[in-house]
Amino acid sequence: MQGKTPSQTALHMAIQMLPQDANPMGNVHGGVIMRHIDEAGGVTATRHARRPAVTASLDRLDFHNPVFVGNLLILRASVNMVGRTSMELGVRVEAEDLRTGQVRHTASAYLTFVALGEDGRPTPVPPLILETEEDHRRHQEALDRRQMRLAEKAREHKAGPHD
Repeated sequence: MQGKTPSQTALHMAIQMLPQDANPMGNVHGGVIMRHIDEAGGVTATRHARRPAVTASLDRLDFHNPVFVGNLLILRASVNMVGRTSMELGVRVEAEDLRTGQVRHTASAYLTFVALGEDGRPTPVPPLILETEEDHRRHQEALDRRQMRLAEKAREHKAGPHD
């Protein structure tokens, strides 16, 4: 299986926010932004695996600045780490005011996707080839997040369903 670099599968997409994306005050709903984060992650994961990929988890998501009707929502997604069948992706979200050109960092998220085979079951994905210092930094941070996720799952399993 041929490995891929993060730059080979990275995605940069933009969507103009419309009135149906917002509340009566003109602020874009967080759920709309979350949907676009998931879509950007899914496309990037599918590009890497060249197979369907589904969301397995979404790490912490904080909104730093609002997005308004008329803003251009800009999403940049890339693969940070690859396991046997799963991939961690980072998605950075910005909002551009098209009238002034001001760009604000809106949110960042880390998502885990699992590639699916023809039978709908998890299937192996190509390895990730790290080229740049930035690739190596993101990969190490992804490994650290994975360890935290696994430790949290172990604590949840040990505590049981009602604790």
